[in-house]
Amino acid sequence: MRITTFGPVDDRSLKQLETCMAAGDAEFGVLCADHHPGYSQPIGGGVAYEGYVSPSGVGYDIGCGNKAVRTNLLRSDLDAAGGVEPVMEEIARRVSFGMGVPARERVDHPVLDRIREATFAPQRKLLDLAAKQLGTVGSGNHFVNLFEDEDGVVWIGVHFGSRGFGHKTASGFLAVAQGLPFDEAERKRLGLKVAEGEMDSPPVLLPVESEAGQAYIEAMQVAGEYAYAGRDVVVDKVLDILGAAAVHEVHNHHNFAWREEHFGRNVWVIRKGCTPAQPGQEGFVGGSMGDDSVILEGTDAPQAEDALHSTVHGAGRVMSRTQAAGRTKRATVYACSERDCAFAVPARAYAGERCPDHPQRKMQKVRTERVVRPGRVDWPTVRRRLRERGIVVLGGGADEAPEVYKRLPDVLAAHGDSIRVKHTLKPLGVAMAGPDVVDPFKD
Repeated sequence: MRITTFGPVDDRSLKQLETCMAAGDAEFGVLCADHHPGYSQPIGGGVAYEGYVSPSGVGYDIGCGNKAVRTNLLRSDLDAAGGVEPVMEEIARRVSFGMGVPARERVDHPVLDRIREATFAPQRKLLDLAAKQLGTVGSGNHFVNLFEDEDGVVWIGVHFGSRGFGHKTASGFLAVAQGLPFDEAERKRLGLKVAEGEMDSPPVLLPVESEAGQAYIEAMQVAGEYAYAGRDVVVDKVLDILGAAAVHEVHNHHNFAWREEHFGRNVWVIRKGCTPAQPGQEGFVGGSMGDDSVILEGTDAPQAEDALHSTVHGAGRVMSRTQAAGRTKRATVYACSERDCAFAVPARAYAGERCPDHPQRKMQKVRTERVVRPGRVDWPTVRRRLRERGIVVLGGGADEAPEVYKRLPDVLAAHGDSIRVKHTLKPLGVAMAGPDVVDPFKD
């Protein structure tokens, strides 16, 4: 077993990778410098299997990836037209962010025909969901950003994957691996439930030559095409908002399985949160919302081959979402409508009573949030600091603050001459789902 690591090594992540490799007799693996524990396979990790594909290794967000385009617009042009803020507000208005949301502006796209005629027939039933969510952006660390490069040129960058379509595809194959039906409705009808396992569970592996393995590869490809299409749709929408054209684009997945040759062997490389970086292949890697991002390319250095020609997909978390944002408990209550009155009754126990101190006031149904454990990040202070630096942030929350992540320059430096940075992108505007949106994805 040969594992190449970059930067300080997290023991739990290394153990996860070793478990994944041992389960499929894999000889080669990599932990990129942004690695941290994931569901079964660590994020920032790659495994080269000769005879298996891994639905748990690719993860729930099949085809999650980044796209960046250099526009024909200069920062000075943007400022002359009104600046960054109105553009970001229009992005937030026209692009849907969050969990399970439909697109505000429905689009037709050839990828929907691909799903309609999918070789793996059960995937066709997901067409309606795919059509509704095409061109929507998830929650968590998924974003639509504006940048300025070293020459003052405006770039667009996006990060998200295959949305509910990919999630249900992944869940379906985790069920198939357990001998259960792919279709969620069928499982519910039969009273069957998928055992997802714990974070450190062994990987789910499907022999490549098996019927299930071949079906997964085909379905994964379709989900990947859908993820690409979604990112294309969103970038085209931002170009329309800017009144700009794309001059150059960089686009790839970082949650996927690729058929590649390494060390003289044909293998399936399962990358989770891990960007492919073949010699000359470009990648867009985002830093935190307050840090620079980069356009990089792979090299033919020996260290690059040891890394299975893989590199980071971001800066890498150093703080969990709960550590950053704290833990809150939400509840629905009927509360007195009098200002500053604290009288409230849990919704389940409400029987029409009035506030004893203000019986003339109506009782109104509201959602409350009580802090059970405070977080380590003061989000209002972070927002103010970013605004003082000229970065417009719409959405986001404490769990995505810059201090939650490593610094991207440090992470990139750990990869040495295996990559080459071509452009450095300074953040101008960030659009994300708000802090009230729960991220359904495990990866």
